[in-house]
Amino acid sequence: MILNQYSESELSEAFDIDMSSVEGLGFGAGWGRVVPGAASQSHQHDETEFFVIVSGTGDLTVDGRTREVRPGTVVLFEPFESHTISNNGGTDLIFFTQYWRDPARAQDQARSGNSTGRTGRPQFVFSTPPTPNGDLHLGHLSGPYLGADVYVRHQRLQGNQAWHLTGSDDFQSYVGAVAERENTTPAEVAAHYSAEIAATLKAMDIEVDEFYATSVNEGYPEGLQRFFTRLVESGHVRPMTTPALQDAETGEYLYEVNVGGTCPGCSGSTGGNICEECGEPNLVADLAAPVSRLSPSAPKQTEVERYTLPLHEFADVVADHHRRGRVPARLRELAQRVFARGRLDLPVSHPSGWGVPPAQDDLEGQAIWVWPEMSYGFLHGIERLGAGRGESWSRETPSADWKIVHFFGYDNSFYHSILYPVLYRLAFPGWDPDIDYHVNEFYLLEGQKFSTSRRHAIWGKDILTPESVDAVRYYLCRTRPEGERTDFRRAEFDRACSQTLVGQWEDWLGGLGERIDRDFGGVVPDAGTWTGEHTAFLARLSLRLDEVTAALDPGGFSVRDAAAVLDGIVTDVRAFSRRQAALAGIDRWSSEARTAVALELAAARLLATAAAPMMPRFSARLAASLGLPAVSEWPDEVRLVGPGNRCTLAGTRFFSVGEPARDR
Repeated sequence: MILNQYSESELSEAFDIDMSSVEGLGFGAGWGRVVPGAASQSHQHDETEFFVIVSGTGDLTVDGRTREVRPGTVVLFEPFESHTISNNGGTDLIFFTQYWRDPARAQDQARSGNSTGRTGRPQFVFSTPPTPNGDLHLGHLSGPYLGADVYVRHQRLQGNQAWHLTGSDDFQSYVGAVAERENTTPAEVAAHYSAEIAATLKAMDIEVDEFYATSVNEGYPEGLQRFFTRLVESGHVRPMTTPALQDAETGEYLYEVNVGGTCPGCSGSTGGNICEECGEPNLVADLAAPVSRLSPSAPKQTEVERYTLPLHEFADVVADHHRRGRVPARLRELAQRVFARGRLDLPVSHPSGWGVPPAQDDLEGQAIWVWPEMSYGFLHGIERLGAGRGESWSRETPSADWKIVHFFGYDNSFYHSILYPVLYRLAFPGWDPDIDYHVNEFYLLEGQKFSTSRRHAIWGKDILTPESVDAVRYYLCRTRPEGERTDFRRAEFDRACSQTLVGQWEDWLGGLGERIDRDFGGVVPDAGTWTGEHTAFLARLSLRLDEVTAALDPGGFSVRDAAAVLDGIVTDVRAFSRRQAALAGIDRWSSEARTAVALELAAARLLATAAAPMMPRFSARLAASLGLPAVSEWPDEVRLVGPGNRCTLAGTRFFSVGEPARDR
């Protein structure tokens, strides 16, 4: 017999609370204590675990959902469910825990698609609000915007709530620079390109549920000022005089667009405030060999009083935040580098006439820096989305139930994954935001970075038409810069269209339609006798469904992997079709031949399903040619096409790769 009783003397610190082990039971077990006001560290693991609350009261948060617990409460955590327990009472909260490994249960949970707690929760999926100093090119479109669109489409097919939000980041200094160059106002530049950007997203079939423009939305400045006041009232954001640069001839304050130099982090060439190569921030004054873009003279060192955040004090806050959601290792590594500096006093306001000034009047002529501002903009967007849907989502009281998902390029990683969690902690101390991060690298054009200034770009409107949009989406999905830089080459794109989409996909679908017209009068036949080859092919299609489901699951989300599965389906079915063609026209084997055709149609149906998040027009057209409605749910299994459906594959052209949409 094993007899064990709770003992304070055996407790030691683990997961930020007190724990002890009970040995000899044949599985993991122990006691836990949460003192009043404390909470355990949020974490997840592959074991199944349950708690029995013995005494005290508190809150248990599992994948963003919080429930009150009291003595007698029993709760079980599935593998990979994040969980934390807090004590909201006046006495110790004591619980008993037991945990064990069940590989089959863990695998089922990992494959469920809901392992990170999205079911029933609102998911707000943000692509970085673009700067309205120009239109969007393929480099932009391939990254956050396509990624967020595919993510939302798939989540909805899974039956989960998800909305795509983005906006126009009007107060960027780059907007002011364009206005000065074009002898107009920043507001006019922002309005013009904001409309252009929205039109390009629409041409790309990227559906945005809430598009907000920061310089014109009613109530935006006032809400931002209240958010900033919360930061000031936290006591951590306050005026501080720190080194800065000014132009030697004009005396103008230098930051972002107007200054460059050598990055203090990686020693590469960088612009002001952020290094696109290593992702680290700079303070401008710490640039080596700084260069002003306002005059040929070397910038002068000076000191400027600005609202400043001692970001170095929040390494633990960021690390705790990174334990909760989907945070790629690359972002955790960036945080490690940033906080290894020891001290980082980050200005969060700058001398500028373009932007929203703080409500406080102690630093005249300053605007809230647009990058910290963006953290508020996300909350503003959620409130606007809610207002249109009759929901009471408030930017003033963000909810623990919200699941936020960010898509952005690596050059914006510092702001999204390090700065914003700190700002949210200061503005809303009781809110522990649950945020997933999806980061992409640079997409190159013919081996070089896209560049607006050098006109080295293919603009969305140059290539997007109703006829070409599926092909563009396919190619960008297939070559999306995930985990590494990838390259758009026009000759490769043209080859993919002609040889893959037309030469393989459309060639197979058209040929299948002709056989159905010829042999079955254009009507989908029922399957007949099955052979071992048939069942093996059905199993192969099932594996393809599993592959694309895993590729689009939030944890391992990869548009590139998902797009590769589309080609895999077509490759598989073309090979199957060639092998089965030997039985065509032989009466003795007509039943088996009919089954082979039914399986090819099942492959076509699977292709329509798998393509729905990535190539929605193609998906809908393919489904219609099979006599099916547009894909509205994500299946658990491969399905045959219903016998008797009218098939119009032979008369349907899926891809038309014509001339560019316009010349610039």
